[in-house]
Amino acid sequence: MAIPATRVFMVRHGATVLSAEDRFAGVTNVELSDEGREQARRLSERLSAEKISAVYASPLGRTVETARILAAPHDLPVQTCDGFREISHGHWEGMKRREVEEKFPKEMAEWEKDPYTFAPAGGESGLAVTARALPALIDLVREHPGENILIVSHKATIRLLLSSLLGFDPRRYRDNLDQKPAALNIVDFRDPIRARLTLFNDTSHYDKTAIPEVPKASLSKWWNTGA
Repeated sequence: MAIPATRVFMVRHGATVLSAEDRFAGVTNVELSDEGREQARRLSERLSAEKISAVYASPLGRTVETARILAAPHDLPVQTCDGFREISHGHWEGMKRREVEEKFPKEMAEWEKDPYTFAPAGGESGLAVTARALPALIDLVREHPGENILIVSHKATIRLLLSSLLGFDPRRYRDNLDQKPAALNIVDFRDPIRARLTLFNDTSHYDKTAIPEVPKASLSKWWNTGA
């Protein structure tokens, strides 16, 4: 008899106090905004009837707080996992995109061309993030055969994981995949190496628009400018 699939509810943390400022805040420990807490609360209501066995989160404050809101209806502790933390932007951390373009134009150009293998000074490449996040995810799938688990992570980390699992070109993860605050993704694993994306970037728990708007300034310079 086949073992039931393991279902992973993969969630990006809610909006933060820096979400509207377009700053690089990968490993910067910023708090959820009131809007972000409300987004997480609405998602917790949506998932309250699901049978969830365990809740995991990146160790950063915004992911842990989101995870605690989601775990509360299930009376589950939040277990932190360093593999799911956000990409480090090195000496770009805390800077606005425009400031980085002005101060480090060569680095920015290289990063825009290939964010998977290039990293700013002191930071991580997308490859480095995948190398720590994917094994962490696969280990949890092995630990929870046939169960539902919830993982709260970050925008870049989730997009890199999905690129790897689905066979997308990871060099284009910023161009081709979006991830809104408190977005819900569902990935079903038949086994640790076979995955199916069942739901992607869904925010219907707080955004009742029937059809999402065309993304604006949320993916990459390639998307924003059409260059």
